[in-house]
Amino acid sequence: MTPPKNPVGECIEETQLPPERRAELFAVIAAAPGHLKAAVLELTDAQLDMKYVNWKIRQIVHHLADSHIHSYARFKWALTELNPTIKPYDESLFAALPDSLSGDISQPLALFEGLHGRWLQLMQTMSDSQFRRTFYHPESKKTVTLDAALSSYAWHCRHHTAQILWVREQFTF
Repeated sequence: MTPPKNPVGECIEETQLPPERRAELFAVIAAAPGHLKAAVLELTDAQLDMKYVNWKIRQIVHHLADSHIHSYARFKWALTELNPTIKPYDESLFAALPDSLSGDISQPLALFEGLHGRWLQLMQTMSDSQFRRTFYHPESKKTVTLDAALSSYAWHCRHHTAQILWVREQFTF
């Protein structure tokens, strides 16, 4: 069976969130480490090396930690600088590094959990006006609000965890 491109649907950009929607997305960010950990629970090394399209499950776990570190830093820059230009990175090259290809997943899982806790601590102290602060993404050539970044990364958690769950369902392990 062909894997779905977006197992949780398309990412819909939400640029200005009302407080109740923001609270829903905080809950997604808070729950994401537990959902990811449950998705990879008791997988063997061979199972972690099974692919969803072009990335192994193991690479997806490492990617989530790598990607969300960038997002956390982007929040900090946007809160302390006026529309900073962020540094993009090539996620495929990050995922192709030896640590992502064959490394133990316990460290990125722990990093993801700690990072999400720290990120939530930051976001829960932010005002509505701070969520409207922006950064500039030179690859997409877009100015991104922190509300939009929050909605995108909440989707990102669900998207990649659903990819892992899809592989698990196909191979019933």
